[in-house]
Amino acid sequence: MRVPILLTLVAWLTVSGAFVRADMADGLAAFDAGDYATAFEEWRALARAGEAEAQVALAGLYLAGQGTRADAAEALRWYRLAAGQGDAVAQLNLGDLLSRGLGAARDPVGAYVWFALAAAQGRRWPALRRDEIAAELSPAQRAEAEARLAAWRQSHETGSGSTEPTSRVRSIR
Repeated sequence: MRVPILLTLVAWLTVSGAFVRADMADGLAAFDAGDYATAFEEWRALARAGEAEAQVALAGLYLAGQGTRADAAEALRWYRLAAGQGDAVAQLNLGDLLSRGLGAARDPVGAYVWFALAAAQGRRWPALRRDEIAAELSPAQRAEAEARLAAWRQSHETGSGSTEPTSRVRSIR
C-alpha cells in the first residue's frame, strides 16, 4: 500500500513542477500579448506559493501598474520576498527601490546590501550602484552594511533560512 502512495506522490510532485513552468509560460505569453491582467493572475498564484521568478514578475507589474494598480510598496514587498530567496534580479531591483526611496523611505544602507548581494552573483550594474552608494555612506553606515552582508552570507552558508540581511543594529525593513 505504501508503494502506490509514494509513486502517486512522486508523480504529483513531478506534474506540479510542470504546471508551475506552464503557469510562468502562460503568464509570459499573456504579458507579451499585452494582456497584463491575465499575466498578473498567473504570476500572483505562483508568487503566493513562493516562486521567486513569479515574485519578481509580479513586482514588476505592480511597479509599472500593468494588470493592477501601480503600487511601489507592493512591488518592494514582492522583490523583498524573491531577494530573500537569493534571486539576483530581485536583489538589484530591491536595491534600486531602496536607493530611490520608492515604496519605502530611502535606505542607502539597505540599498548597498542588496546591490552587493546581486553583484556577488556576477551582475555588473549592481556592482556599479553599490560603489556609488558606498561613496555616500558614513563609516558607521558602511560598517552596518558590512555587518548585514556578513550575517546574510553566514545564514545562507549554514542554511539557517534567514531571508534577509540583518544586523543587531537594525534590519532592512
